[in-house]
Amino acid sequence: MRFDPADLRLFLNVAMTGSITLGAERTHLAIASASARLRGMEDHLGTALLERKRRGIELTAAGRVLEGHARQILAQMETMRADLSEYAHGRRGRIHLLCNTVTLVEFLPQALGPFLAAHPLIDVDIEEHPSRRIVAAIADGLADIGIAAYAAASPRLDTTLFRRDRLVVAAAPDHPLAGRDAVHFAEVLDCDFVGLGSDSAIHDLLATQAAQAGRRMKFRTRLRTFAGICELAALGVGIAVVPEAAARRAALKHALIALPLADGWASRDLMVCVRRQKLQPPLVTALLAALAQAP
Repeated sequence: MRFDPADLRLFLNVAMTGSITLGAERTHLAIASASARLRGMEDHLGTALLERKRRGIELTAAGRVLEGHARQILAQMETMRADLSEYAHGRRGRIHLLCNTVTLVEFLPQALGPFLAAHPLIDVDIEEHPSRRIVAAIADGLADIGIAAYAAASPRLDTTLFRRDRLVVAAAPDHPLAGRDAVHFAEVLDCDFVGLGSDSAIHDLLATQAAQAGRRMKFRTRLRTFAGICELAALGVGIAVVPEAAARRAALKHALIALPLADGWASRDLMVCVRRQKLQPPLVTALLAALAQAP
């Protein structure tokens, strides 16, 4: 099924005026041409879109459905045209970046802030996803840049190290785990947890590891920030699995211990990944350089 924008615009004009003649005039088409286009649309769909009556036309049920979709499609095309016009005239650009929870909360603001301040006409759309989805999305060309853990070498991706990250167990100083040098994740699955929401990438990672051990994590509550769950952990509400940087920062305000997780998956290289191609767009190249230089 293939309709061009002129077909959709004609259809909306006919629907608006209740007349093929007036709709054709508004679309700057001859009546015969407009009628042929409308019949072609109906033939492609295999259903009638218009009821032709003595005093004009009315939309069928299928026609009303198409009317809604046509309005959305043409509105999106206008938005796309406006956005691309900004690119063509060098006024504005937009980069689509995907990252996991740890990158978004702990590392990206320090790297992205100076870049955005230095490039006021470049916008960056950021989405949080689990690392495995990020790698697949970048390889498929669904976003410009990804920052993910476990981004293995691939003929479809170019990767560079962004940060090294280690997950730790944050707990109150009087917790039974205190005094340990490190713990395995399976050892703490009997504990009560405080954590991020179930829609966060780090929750997805921990829930997957718990499932592989044949267990489920027991959450007393969930908050939106590492700072919040570290504060609850310090109060003895439960333990939290957080990036080492988040635990270190929280320990400046609260009495808190941080025990490294001894599992191999808990020490991770966060990799910047882009789809492999001969030449990256200039905006993407600029942001990649900023990420490489960020402290």
